[in-house]
Amino acid sequence: MPLVITEDRGAIRHVVLNRPDKRNAFNFDLVRATGEALTAAAADPAVRCVVIRGEGAVFSSGMDVKELASLSGVPERLREFRRECILAWNLAEEMTKPTIAQIHGACFGGAFELALACDLRVVADDARLSIPEVRLGLVPDVGGSSRLPAIVGLGRAKELIMTGREFDADEAYRNGFANRISPASELDETTQQLVDELLLALPVPQGLAKRIMDASARPALSTTLELEVTAQEVCVASMSAAMRAATEA
Repeated sequence: MPLVITEDRGAIRHVVLNRPDKRNAFNFDLVRATGEALTAAAADPAVRCVVIRGEGAVFSSGMDVKELASLSGVPERLREFRRECILAWNLAEEMTKPTIAQIHGACFGGAFELALACDLRVVADDARLSIPEVRLGLVPDVGGSSRLPAIVGLGRAKELIMTGREFDADEAYRNGFANRISPASELDETTQQLVDELLLALPVPQGLAKRIMDASARPALSTTLELEVTAQEVCVASMSAAMRAATEA
């Protein structure tokens, strides 16, 4: 069974995370498969818009904790894993076609950061969202710290990242994270309504306007993404030192 399913609905490419037995948690293989699917969508002239969604009960629970734990003692592998995430997530932002995250159920951590990289977000009323890394001794390191302030404002971004708390669809809409909210049973229809509005625009100026706005909102994105990875390495080293000290004690 493929880890990512692609469905074409006319000019719309749906990229479906397909690891429902693991709540669509991102391991290395799912990250790479997502990147490959987004690369193909960006290159296909028949595709006008891309929707990313999750199969099963949730959009995604975030990063696969077991996979991250297995890499925690190998800094170069951690950096490789994050590089693959950043490359894949950046594709959602950098392609000139509109990208939409269609979110239901859980959307945590790295999955939340993928949604931030999309242009627009449609959120079901059953959704629970968070960027909880600081509660785990980490920092958001695949774009969360870099992108969230431009979307919800610096003050709200600091609150969400520095507390790591969960919030619901109503708050997501109020703070600007969600462009549309919908009853869970009508999520596909609500997303399609937004897609239909996007398809009324001409693709060339639409894509150019997208890239200009992204450059204006995040002119130093490459620098801050590197800062995220560097900060994460400091966090991991700090936790490792603390664990060694506790073991020796």
